[in-house]
Amino acid sequence: MKTILGFLVLAVILGSRPVAAADLSSLTNQDAALGMRDALTQGAGKAVELLGRPDGFLKNSKVKIPLPDNLRRIESGLRLMGMKKQADELVVTMNRAAESAVPEAKALLVDAVKKMTVQDAKGILTGGDTAATEYFRRATSAQLTERFLPIVTQWTNKVGLANQYNSLVDRGSQLGLVGKDERIENYVTRKALDGLYLVIGEQERAIRQNPVGAATGAARKVFEMLGR
Repeated sequence: MKTILGFLVLAVILGSRPVAAADLSSLTNQDAALGMRDALTQGAGKAVELLGRPDGFLKNSKVKIPLPDNLRRIESGLRLMGMKKQADELVVTMNRAAESAVPEAKALLVDAVKKMTVQDAKGILTGGDTAATEYFRRATSAQLTERFLPIVTQWTNKVGLANQYNSLVDRGSQLGLVGKDERIENYVTRKALDGLYLVIGEQERAIRQNPVGAATGAARKVFEMLGR
């Protein structure tokens, strides 16, 4: 994602620097398209790499998944009842589930790059600090939810406290007190997606502040020509 915004910010620079634009006269539309796609693909891959590994969520305080609110409200009681181990186990399992699911995102993020329209690109270029991130969220969140959910469920089904919590949610749902989307696997899936887009957004903001340091691969050609 760092290289993505570097390329896009470059487009703004080119629009206001005719001399530099002239230097880039040999750059073809194909070169530009390759540069942008290369930047987007690398950025998506970096976010997945950071989170889709052991402790990618668990040891990152910005994205670590805590107990659901309903459990957090009684967490002290659980610990007083001798269930500290079970509560800790659930936190670890939820984060391991997210770490296992995130690698599924790479192919869909890359596919979103391939399907990007000129209008999408303009929206990113003229949008706010996280315009590219919001594009990814719109283009991939529904499919990623489908990909993440079964993986997360496999993890959470192994934990007794998670199953007990789901039983309470199911009872509450029958009474109209809560929705089925409050089940632990749905909660973890939402948090995993939030964490993924958060990391992408952080990288995007950083590159908007310092675009020159991000050029790699096909995108590098554009920056090198600009610097002549």
